Amino acid sequence: MLCPPAVRAALLSVYENDRIPHALIFEGGPEQTLALAKWLAQAAVCTAPGVHPCGQCPGCIKAQAGSHPDITLAGGGETGRSFHKEEILALRSDTFIKPNEAPCRVFILQNAQNLSPQAQNALLKVLEEPPASVQFLLTCDRASSLLATVRSRSQIYTLTEAQPPQDDGLAEQIALAVCSSKESGLLYLTAPLLRDKLRLRAVLERLTLLFRDALALRSGGKALLPEDETAYKLAQSLTRAQLYQMTQTTREARGWVERNANTPLMVTVLCARLRSEAAAF
Repeated sequence: MLCPPAVRAALLSVYENDRIPHALIFEGGPEQTLALAKWLAQAAVCTAPGVHPCGQCPGCIKAQAGSHPDITLAGGGETGRSFHKEEILALRSDTFIKPNEAPCRVFILQNAQNLSPQAQNALLKVLEEPPASVQFLLTCDRASSLLATVRSRSQIYTLTEAQPPQDDGLAEQIALAVCSSKESGLLYLTAPLLRDKLRLRAVLERLTLLFRDALALRSGGKALLPEDETAYKLAQSLTRAQLYQMTQTTREARGWVERNANTPLMVTVLCARLRSEAAAF
């Protein structure tokens, strides 16, 4: 399980001093945050004396197998607002049931960024007055996607580095594919973004810079990314009006992401608008 040293040290201190909060939020990559949540859930249901989780007691073995009766993993779909109020209401009623075997019950809410506002408000009621033997572990790509009232009643741990993820050239490929006559190429390139919002943000930020640089070059100015040839190719292929519209579109798309829009729909609309703008004028 990969975990930044500072986060690991903070969590170990919390557990060793028996100061475990009733709600934790882990923001970062989906695999990393879920792995940490499962590890902490195992520590919570571990019944061996000493350091938790021991990995050998019946509680740890069941937790590792995903069959512990006191660990509940819940999560909606992978699109915005697909984690509904009804699921939280059912979960909320379960929080008042006493643990079966462990000292406490653990509820892991995966992809919490997809909780609808109504679902978050329903969750807030149990976070305000949680039963003593219950712990909530929320995983999300960014804690800011949750309501401030939910964040204020939880401890937040960031598992990603302070710097945004580095784009691997995908933004450049997408920018050039927009100008291609084959629509399938653009759809193929954007497919990995449907399930990775961190990468989507990085790609959109890079795309905005590329279109902005191409517009500056087309207008006789200088590029902010002089080492990249993509902006020069775009400036040769598109008009100033086209590049201006495409810059505005990618900026608008970045706002859609921050507002937790439906990702597949957003990417589809983005591709359609960019191709339409590249063909206009």
